[in-house]
Amino acid sequence: MKIKGITDVFFDLDHTLWDFDKNSALTFEKIFKKHEVHVSLNDFLHVYEPINLNYWKLYREERIDKASLRYGRLKNTFDEISVPITDELINLLSVDYITHLSDNNHLFEGTFEILDYLKSKYNLHIITNGFHEVQHNKLRNSNIENYFKTVTNSEMVGVKKPNPKIFKHALTLAQVKPENSIMIGDNWEADILGAINLGIDAICFNVHGTELDNDIKQISNLLELKTYL
Repeated sequence: MKIKGITDVFFDLDHTLWDFDKNSALTFEKIFKKHEVHVSLNDFLHVYEPINLNYWKLYREERIDKASLRYGRLKNTFDEISVPITDELINLLSVDYITHLSDNNHLFEGTFEILDYLKSKYNLHIITNGFHEVQHNKLRNSNIENYFKTVTNSEMVGVKKPNPKIFKHALTLAQVKPENSIMIGDNWEADILGAINLGIDAICFNVHGTELDNDIKQISNLLELKTYL
């Protein structure tokens, strides 16, 4: 069922358009080889991915800073899989990970098709909690930067989704009212609840298979957005 009255569509970036897990895995493979870190990539990622999500939750809630996130997620993972590693090497890996993350730019299936479809009908925007320098490179290197009229990231505003300030900033930048906007993202707390609490409609790209209330609009493939928009 088409949603009426929408003029502007806001997208999250990581885990919504940009395939973070796939690109992250390729980055770790590259930097482990460079620094001769001898560890099973699959074993590492199995432990790292939930730890990383938890650290992002702490970062989103302003309980840790950027440096703590970058160091802690690696330190905890290596400790968990019982691989001894120096702080110096963790810091080198941390820097190289950020440097090379946007070298890989796999997008979710249907990204270009849905953006082409929506571009002719709506103003498109990005709202992301990711680091400014990295997110800009992701958009540019994956060739989707030109689809978006505005890009709002948490470092510009000083707060992170679901804080209403970042959504208000994005609306102001886009010069649009909440009732004419819709947010599309993968994270229930940051993207969906954050938007709804400000009167912005929302669609969850439920790549994680999260159990959601029946009244929450959700999709499992980006092309399903054509059902709503």
